[in-house]
Amino acid sequence: MTGEVDVVSMRRNVRSWLEAPLSGLVLFGSTGEGLLLDEEERVRLLAATREVMEERLLLAGTGAESTRAAIRLSRAAAEGGADAVLVHPPSYYRPAMTAEALRDHFTAVADASPVPVVLYQVPPQYNGVEVHSGLLGELSRHPNIAGIKDSTGDLKTLAAFVDACGKRCAALVGSGAALFGALEVGAKGGILALALLAPRECAEIYRRWTGEDPAGAGRLQERLAPVHRTIVGKMGVAGVKAALDLLGMAGGAPRSPLKPLREKEHAVIRETLTAAGLLEGRHALPRR
Repeated sequence: MTGEVDVVSMRRNVRSWLEAPLSGLVLFGSTGEGLLLDEEERVRLLAATREVMEERLLLAGTGAESTRAAIRLSRAAAEGGADAVLVHPPSYYRPAMTAEALRDHFTAVADASPVPVVLYQVPPQYNGVEVHSGLLGELSRHPNIAGIKDSTGDLKTLAAFVDACGKRCAALVGSGAALFGALEVGAKGGILALALLAPRECAEIYRRWTGEDPAGAGRLQERLAPVHRTIVGKMGVAGVKAALDLLGMAGGAPRSPLKPLREKEHAVIRETLTAAGLLEGRHALPRR
């Protein structure tokens, strides 16, 4: 293990994910260890991914602690082929991140970004700075702000974001355990770490919901929800990477200072994937 990015394995993973009917992919998010990557690594990974994406959407996480850094990363992502950028709020100076400060930050990034901006309400345990629905309502009037990804897992929060967006932008869910409920309250779709492990199944939930089979979508959501809660929610980056290894894709060790899982946690991952039908017989989908 060298700790270097593995571009070849990344491209192989991307090709595997794109066998499912996904709208696109996001690089450099929370599960993608975006904050642990150097800018040069981002450039290489973005270029390599863009080459195999064909016409599907490619988003890149470009959040940073300073406004100028977020602008620089957003411009670089656009130059590298990203169709949009995902921008989380700064959090180190959390007490100073007032609604006014956040509004000015996101507005400046949206003004400068060559591609649309999707705001990112990060899971509370990772950031702690909230984008309130009132602020989103203001920001949604900006012509270059396309939506928000909400990873709180709270459907009331998401519903408030749906109302704040109206027809001006799209509210997207970030919790794989809440995709079905999110669609019920008006979300336009999801950006899901769960889809790294179950891309076809996540796409199927959306297809069944929009295809007037909500009962089938609900049953599939029930089967997948424990995968999100146990592997994504509790184990985080290390859990998702270990699960990818078990599924025959490239996961590997997380980047320091993140630590790999303990042996007993690997057993839990195997049990969870098996119970969801993703390991043995992973290509099977439940019948309607």
